[in-house]
Amino acid sequence: MSDDFGMSGDDLEQMYQEVILEAARDPHGKAHFAPDLAQENDTATGQSSLDQGEASVRQNHEYCETGQSHQFNPTCGDEATIRVEVSQDEPHRIEQLEWDGHGCSISQASLSVMTDLVEGKTVDEAMNLGATFHKLMESRGKGLADDAENEQLEDAVVFQGVSKYPMRIKCALLGWEGMKDAVAKALASQDKTPAGEAD
Repeated sequence: MSDDFGMSGDDLEQMYQEVILEAARDPHGKAHFAPDLAQENDTATGQSSLDQGEASVRQNHEYCETGQSHQFNPTCGDEATIRVEVSQDEPHRIEQLEWDGHGCSISQASLSVMTDLVEGKTVDEAMNLGATFHKLMESRGKGLADDAENEQLEDAVVFQGVSKYPMRIKCALLGWEGMKDAVAKALASQDKTPAGEAD
């Protein structure tokens, strides 16, 4: 990776680190709706906060279903609750994504960049982005050979450097796993809606 932008590998690594630190300092999509994440984790590690009472989940968009997922990375101590609103109309679209949580700069930056990438996208587009990001994380620092995939990931390509460190990959993937789980829960809720109620 010495020819990107005419920069050396060390220069690229520094640029990647700066982008990650900036995204962690000013995280997009971060909200405060999970009052006690530590308690939430004790009662439902890796489970949706919906299980603890649907009253905590409110939707802002009419004709949307909300899904929520709590994720915890015991290796680093990162935890996040990701909430999505998915449109009932087809193609299903992520109308809003927000998250609450704490952790290392990699997990926080990844959540921020993911929010910018998937909000407003169709569910299929978001899942494809998630699969491409997984592929990047499996590259062991080599990155993606496909220029189109790199372009799709936009700022998320900066996590290429993270993929060299197996212990850090979980930090970067935390939010993506939560997004997928939350979307699945929102779609499952739509399937349970009685016919005619969404009209």
